[in-house]
Amino acid sequence: MVTIRSRQQPKWSQAVLQPGQEFDPVLLKVRSGAIPVGLRGSLYRNGPARLERGGQPVGHWFDGDGAILGVHFSDRGATGVYRYVQTAGYQQEQQAGKYLLANYGMTAPGAWWQRFGKGVKNAANTSVLALPDKLLALWEGGQPHALNLETLETIGLDDLEGLQGLTYSAHPKCDPKTGQIFNFGVSFGAAGTLHIYRSDRTGKIQQQGTVPLKGLPLIHDFALAGQYLIFCVPPVRLNALPLLTQLQSFSEALQWQPEQGTEIIVINRNSLELVSRFAIDPWFQWHFGNAYELGDGSVVIEIVRYKDFQTNQRLKEVASGQTQTAAESTLWQLRLDPKGQKVIEMQEVLQRGCEFPIVDPRETGQPSRYTYLSMHCQNAHIAGDLYGTIARFDSQTANLTEANLGEGCYPSEPLYAVDAIDPNQGWILTVVYDGNQNQSEVWIFDADRLDDAPVCRLALPMVIPLGFHGTWNPASST
Repeated sequence: MVTIRSRQQPKWSQAVLQPGQEFDPVLLKVRSGAIPVGLRGSLYRNGPARLERGGQPVGHWFDGDGAILGVHFSDRGATGVYRYVQTAGYQQEQQAGKYLLANYGMTAPGAWWQRFGKGVKNAANTSVLALPDKLLALWEGGQPHALNLETLETIGLDDLEGLQGLTYSAHPKCDPKTGQIFNFGVSFGAAGTLHIYRSDRTGKIQQQGTVPLKGLPLIHDFALAGQYLIFCVPPVRLNALPLLTQLQSFSEALQWQPEQGTEIIVINRNSLELVSRFAIDPWFQWHFGNAYELGDGSVVIEIVRYKDFQTNQRLKEVASGQTQTAAESTLWQLRLDPKGQKVIEMQEVLQRGCEFPIVDPRETGQPSRYTYLSMHCQNAHIAGDLYGTIARFDSQTANLTEANLGEGCYPSEPLYAVDAIDPNQGWILTVVYDGNQNQSEVWIFDADRLDDAPVCRLALPMVIPLGFHGTWNPASST
């Protein structure tokens, strides 16, 4: 395997500059420990796996072609498989050996007048949703792609019997009590429109709602909180003219406009109708942790908050293998009156740089105590390094339990898996890239003992490029 690193490049750069290499289903070697007897189901992870074609780099980390890692845990052990999502754009550019289409951070090649009509590539590279009969590869600028749950072979675009060409975000929320799936998409015209979807557990869309937006905002995630769906719309607006005239990419046409404030939009989850909307002081967030109602009718929301939109520049730099922009984010807790249109309190609860907050999926939309995150190491160089550890934050005690992955190791977003035998036992799974050895592994931790050594480490046959989101699909759901 080729190692790509210079003295100036950080160790994590090898995991973005090397295109991901597919591999067929293979039984994974246990490197240390043992697979827990009650860990039964499938781990899926998605991310941009190819950031260069024909010597041309992508314009942004978000432009990379999506590839899915699946790790199936059964009585035989753990079987791994890795596949690119066979989108129409991927197949077209793979055959041509060069980039042909526009993307989040790229315009189509050629003079500006030659770019019209070439379309935008659905990169299918952001997240996944496991349904009873298929896996969805998600990308918020278009429709999901359906894949085979076992082999990860691409079936094709899926409109979930109701999208009718609308977009479907990469952050659906699944109600653990009802099995209902909530999600959204944004369409752009003279102004934006927020489309809200409610699906059954199979993914079939059963109900839709719409809310007009102010301008053309960037919305990446939302929160399910009891009877509400909560959107925090940051003051990022698309300048449509340079995008429509093919002079700028989507990313380049996004503008930070703090004078707009951050708008809170509250939706009734049953009717999908607007409850309230109001603006407060500006911030930016990509991701929410959990959210839930309190007995007094107020709603608590966890967000990973940035002071501005410099995070977009930092994420662009990741694709080059070097970062200079810090763009630090920290964990905040927001409590609001959903009907009274006011924020009751907002406070920073964890000052360490972090991202990718998750909770036990059985607690989604309900009160929860623990939040798991990817974090910067204590003495990390924030501008130049990526997240080097995972941790658990206890909102009752404010205690932080932190894993020790070692220098030069980079985890993916932590995912919570409930033990199939003991429901009180949870496991945290993360794909770790070891920049010292230029290899990837699956690490399994006891969810209550992140500061202990992993209970199991599984060797992967190829490097898995650093990516974004994943999911755990328990065996009972497969």
